[in-house]
Amino acid sequence: MKILLVHQAFVSPHEGGGTRHFEFASHCQKTGHHFRIIASDLSYLSGQSVLSQNSITAEQDIDGVLVTRAKTLPLHHKSFFWRVISFLSFMCSSFYAGLKGEKVDIVMGTTPPIFQAVSAWAISKIKRVPFLLEVRDLWPDFAVDMGVLKNPALIFLSKKLEKFLYAQAVHIIVNSPAYKDYLVEKHNISESKVSLISNGVNPDMFDPNDDGAGIRKKLHIENKFVVTYAGAIGLANDIRTILSAAKILKSETNIVFLLVGDGKERAKMMELADQWGIENVIFTGLYPKKEMKEILAASDLCLATLLDIPMFRKTYPNKVFDYMAAGRPTILGIDGVIRKVIEDADGGVFVQPGDGKIIAEKVMYFQQNPDRKAACGKNARSYVVKHFDRSQHAELFEHLINSRLVRF
Repeated sequence: MKILLVHQAFVSPHEGGGTRHFEFASHCQKTGHHFRIIASDLSYLSGQSVLSQNSITAEQDIDGVLVTRAKTLPLHHKSFFWRVISFLSFMCSSFYAGLKGEKVDIVMGTTPPIFQAVSAWAISKIKRVPFLLEVRDLWPDFAVDMGVLKNPALIFLSKKLEKFLYAQAVHIIVNSPAYKDYLVEKHNISESKVSLISNGVNPDMFDPNDDGAGIRKKLHIENKFVVTYAGAIGLANDIRTILSAAKILKSETNIVFLLVGDGKERAKMMELADQWGIENVIFTGLYPKKEMKEILAASDLCLATLLDIPMFRKTYPNKVFDYMAAGRPTILGIDGVIRKVIEDADGGVFVQPGDGKIIAEKVMYFQQNPDRKAACGKNARSYVVKHFDRSQHAELFEHLINSRLVRF
């Protein structure tokens, strides 16, 4: 079967970010399917082009996965208005790239951003094949709750577009159990039309017994207690609270915070750290997914934070599963379904979102209780291997593709 995925922010193992779709594609390729991905030529986190060509599209073979890079206006890290313009530019270039390609059996769109799903739907209509929709975040509701999307007319149109795509899809995939409940209860979508294939991780990418000596030496943090946040540094990620915790602990010279990643708030957060005189924080920049195992191996403890917004309680952040697979305990500043995962696993502690003081207290607790730290890390690893192994999720995806659920 030939599958086409339109995904502006697709990430390969050679880049920083979640590699869910690369792993799905690799699995499908190995089992005899043909999987092509149309992606932006720009890194979603850094905004840098991953290609040097000036053509509208260019082809890449990434470890056996065919990726068509579609030209996108480099406006993503500007204002919300220009960000939308960037999304629209990819919608047009990905539509062009999709029409150029060979015959396919299924076209899959993923959201957010929602506009790329419009491109996938349009390609499916012209090629007369089923349109499969994946919902990774509940957009535009997230944007509205964050205050990013305020214009009533735009909110109205966005919600209409959302409902249109739900109706047009032959089937919908979600990556969090709360998303399925939300679609069924709020949008009155039949439960049989929605399948959960949750976020997860490839546990084989991480070695919980590694001590990350190479990274520790590179960053000059040998003999330090290392607390790591790895992920996007954007408006939603509440990095300010992590800096607040670091500020409280700045006299603890044996504790260091690593902020690994990039995003539109990175420069602002670095400036804030300077203003606060925080010298126990290192902004490392982006690391490719393949190198994250070394970063997490060098970590004693990991952090996951989001703004305290009700919609965020429905999400499964990828970074938490990476932390667990690396055998590291998590201080979780996110309420909701991911809290249940950490608590069921006994793989760390939940703290009230936005409370830097409690984060600082929990950092000190784990630093002073190495046996408890080790037990939480071991528990986390065991739990994620059992319940959130990406290879199992890839098999679920392939089963869905092969089923009647996604046929006209």
